[in-house]
Formats: sequence, C-alpha cells, structure tokens
Amino acid sequence: MHPVLTRIQRAIEGTSFDGDVFLVGGAVRDDLLGLAGSNDFDLVTRQSAPDLAKFLFEKEVSSIYPVIFERFGTAMVEVDGIKIELVTARKESYAKNSRKPVVQAGTYKDDALRRDFTVNSLMRSLSDWSLIDPLETGVSDLENNVLRTPLEPVKTFEDDPLRMLRAVRFRWKFGLEPAKGLFDAIYMRRSRLKIISFERIRDELSKMLLHPTASEALDDLMKLGLFDIIAPEFKSMVKCEQGKYHHLDVWDHTRLVVKNLVNGGTNDFPLVLSGLFHDIGKPTTRTIDDAGNTRFFGHEALGADMTRQILHRWKVSADDTNRVCTLVKNHMRLGSAPVFSDSAARRLIKDLGTDLEGLLTLVDADANALKVGVRVFDIAEIRETINRVQLATPMEKLASPLTGEEIMKLTGLPPGKKVGDLKRFLDELVLDGQLAPDDKTGAIEQISRSYLIHPPSN
Repeated sequence: MHPVLTRIQRAIEGTSFDGDVFLVGGAVRDDLLGLAGSNDFDLVTRQSAPDLAKFLFEKEVSSIYPVIFERFGTAMVEVDGIKIELVTARKESYAKNSRKPVVQAGTYKDDALRRDFTVNSLMRSLSDWSLIDPLETGVSDLENNVLRTPLEPVKTFEDDPLRMLRAVRFRWKFGLEPAKGLFDAIYMRRSRLKIISFERIRDELSKMLLHPTASEALDDLMKLGLFDIIAPEFKSMVKCEQGKYHHLDVWDHTRLVVKNLVNGGTNDFPLVLSGLFHDIGKPTTRTIDDAGNTRFFGHEALGADMTRQILHRWKVSADDTNRVCTLVKNHMRLGSAPVFSDSAARRLIKDLGTDLEGLLTLVDADANALKVGVRVFDIAEIRETINRVQLATPMEKLASPLTGEEIMKLTGLPPGKKVGDLKRFLDELVLDGQLAPDDKTGAIEQISRSYLIHPPSN
C-alpha cells in the first residue's frame, strides 16, 4: 500500500469509516496489471465523502481544508503533496445535452455501474487491502483483456461521450479487445461527442498521441467516425494517393510519421501534433501534371493555416499553436534544394530559432515514412552543416552589424520603413555569407553604396 494510503488507513482505524473506504479505479487496475503507480488515487465510501474529508483534515492527515462539491457528494484532500478525490457511492442520471450528472446515494455496485469500464470498477479495501469486484466481471475482463462497459455501451456513451475517446485510448494503452457491440455503439453515438468541451477532447488526444500506440489509436478514431466531430478536415486524407515517392496514402503516411516520432522517444506534444498536421494541406492542393506526376504545391503553407484553425478549435495554447504551425509551414525546406548550403543553414537557424531541433526531428520522421529506398536528403549531413555553421556564427549574431540607430546616424534617415529596409538588406548579406556579422566597416560600405543607388525619396 502506498504510504499516503497507509496514513489514511491508520487515521480511520477504529472509526465508523473503518472497513468502509475503498481505493477504486485506475490505481487498482494498474496494480493488478503490475504497472507502476501513478499516485492518482480515488477513494469511495458509502458514508459521506465530505465528512470523511473533514475528518482527515481534523486529524491533520490532509494538509488542506477539503474542497467540497456537495451536489456530487465529492471532496478533494491533499496528503503529503498528493491530491486525492473522495466520492460518496452513488447512482447517476444524465440530461440529454449535459455530461453533468444528477446524483443520489447508492451502493458500491451502483457506483461501479456508473463507471466507464468494468476494468476500472475494481476496489481495494483500505482496511485489509482485500479486492472487491462489485460487478463480478471486472477481474475476468482484466484477465482476458476485454474492454467492456458496465451498462449497455450505448447507455454508457450516451451518459458521458468522452468515454468514447477513453475507450480508444484504453484499448491501445492496455492491449484490450473491445467487447461485442462496444465499437458499434461508439459509431452510432459519435455525434454525442459534440457536447464535450474541446479542452477535454484535447487532453484525451494528448494522452493517445504520446503513447507508442498512437498510430493505431488514430486509425480507430478515423474508422469510428470520431474525427467527424474532432476534425473532419482529416477525412480527405484517407485514400489520397501521393505518387512515386510514397507507398501509403496521405492518412496512413501521416500515421506512420506520428509513429516514427513517438517511437523515437519524444514526449513533446506540439512536436507530435506537427507530425499529425504536416500534410493536412495535401488533399486540397493535389494535382497531376502532364507527365503523370502527383504534386502538392503550397501544401505546407495551406497546411499551416488549416492547422491554426483546428488547434484554435481544440483550445491549444497560443505558444504551442505557433510552434506547430511553424513546423508544418517549414517541413519541406530541407528537401527543396539539391544541396544544403551554409547559406541555407544560416537562414534555417535564423528562421527556426528554438524550433530548429524539432524541425529536424519532424523531417527525419517524414523521410523515414517514404517508400523504401527513397531518401531525398541526408539528415546526418544536414546536421553536420548546421552544427558547423552554428559554431562559426551563433544564432544571435546572424544579423546586421549595424543597428537601426547606427543606420539612421550614417544616412540621416528618420525612423521608418527605409531604415528597416536597409537593416534587412544587411541581414540578408550576413545570411548569404557576403558580410561578417561583426564587420561594421563592410556594412557601412554596403549601406553607403546602397544608399547612393537608392536614396530616400522626399
């Protein structure tokens, strides 16, 4: 038993709560599967959970006065820095357009019936650590790797549609097979997902996409029609053929890129999102030229715009959205020229900044999802060039040797567009390798020459 649970067990020993407080849900499931504990503890009691929470505070077990939700019979305490939810065993019913339940006190079986899946309904007594299976199916389903809802699946998903996404996640996270009718019920009731906030949908997606089985989970989301609600823009990627460099359609190629990223060890959600979105602009831009070659001109720019719209809908933070869009918009840059020059490296370093490593990881995952034997660039050589250029000229020095104030002093120009144009002109010379970042004399000569050729208009 975890030390935090032991503290609670000792506090309730000999009280009316003794023998009537149970650990329930994911912590029990994970323990039975031999998985590392997550410190995500939910306790259930037939008595008043708010009263239990107040008792734990009075006994100085909880370090905070409990956060209580009387309507739902729940409370939250904190023990040794770990937040623990306490729940009064209850029955639930749901209004048609809400996932907030109407609750009433119930038995432990009633409480198990309101949960999402039988494998999450198992309980352990805090008093003697005995295992309780209120539905008498949870243990066997866990042993037989079956994902089953306590009630008829249509009813379970109707009550809380977020469970449809959790079904996909749990299937692949724990290697469970859906019980008969489970996925049929999801497909039938998928439109019900519309009542769920995109914040909650986004959070479920992040858990799926950062797991090694992300590719398989994405396949389920598409086949079950859940992308109809989450992001219908993805549907056109299915069966969108790509031409001679590819052996997969756009959707399956995308799933393989995501798999490459996750299997590469990343736990960076925006980076994985960039893999999911990098080719979303392809179906709209797809053309076939006179020679029969499939082209997707401008798909990266369109894709970045589409990505921004969808991530805004998903309530992804502005910083993460900007990062994903930057990676999507730039993911074709490394394959756009036959030789990756020092000048190209300097421009990439300057433009991408802290997103540079993410871009290299994305384009490598993308290249590894092409047809076997096809490789349009050597990522190792590109990294070598970038490292060499960075050592010679750090990113912060990839700019004009002259400041705007120095340009104004030299030319007599007032602040404005002309000064900005001249500074950008010097920036370009530095990026092209025609001017050293610390060569003020050379910069003055260039400005003088340019200024004489293109004097400011009055």
